[in-house]
Amino acid sequence: MKKITSKENQIFKLCSKLTMRKHRDQEGLYLIEGEKLVREAIESGQRIKVIAVAESSGLRPDFSEEIVFMEDKLFTKLAQTKTTQGILAVVETRELTEEEFLKKTARKSGNVVLLDRLQDPGNIGTIIRTADAAGYSGVMTIKGTADLYSLKIVRAAAGSLFRMPVFSADSPSQAVSVLEAAGKTIFATGFDTDLYYYDVDMKRNIGLIIGNEGNGISPELMAMAHRIIKIPMDGDIDSLNASVAAGILMYESMR
Repeated sequence: MKKITSKENQIFKLCSKLTMRKHRDQEGLYLIEGEKLVREAIESGQRIKVIAVAESSGLRPDFSEEIVFMEDKLFTKLAQTKTTQGILAVVETRELTEEEFLKKTARKSGNVVLLDRLQDPGNIGTIIRTADAAGYSGVMTIKGTADLYSLKIVRAAAGSLFRMPVFSADSPSQAVSVLEAAGKTIFATGFDTDLYYYDVDMKRNIGLIIGNEGNGISPELMAMAHRIIKIPMDGDIDSLNASVAAGILMYESMR
């Protein structure tokens, strides 16, 4: 097997570039780290360009994909976790057209979660993972949302990103247009409503908007939502963490 001993090696240079979003966008590739995540990527049919293993990790994977071994000091420069498992892979991103996204999201419940400029990797990864568990059919993002293929979000999504169809809209109007073309009822959360989330039918074919952590749902999106709902809260609390609110609302479809 090939061994990488220099930072001038092309594979090392590619992996190093993929730690930055602009290069992930340019190359259509991203990094994943950890043996479990690499195995899940392979088993779910992701296109793996190369797998890199730290020389002293003791791992000797039997994958059919190209595998290279890397000197520890080089691997450490790429590792994004404090206690690395000594394995990472370069994976192709999945760019879906509107038509492909709608076709894939017609399965299961037909429900889609729409992320409106969320920034926190933990929130985004958790929402994707919860959407997968709650039987949602896809994830949409609007321009301004953090990169779904950053290593922190990929890790927080715990493999769900491999299974969930994803579509990135350039604007709120495009996102709504795609959802309406699929006949989905668009839900937003807000205070100007008497409807609680359990007062409405959220079982199938909805588009659920989750707003930015600091500013909430944009006024443009709020104006285009079909229904405004709220989550009951006691005391002086007037908002919930984005991923907590998303989990409550997405699991209503399961209930």
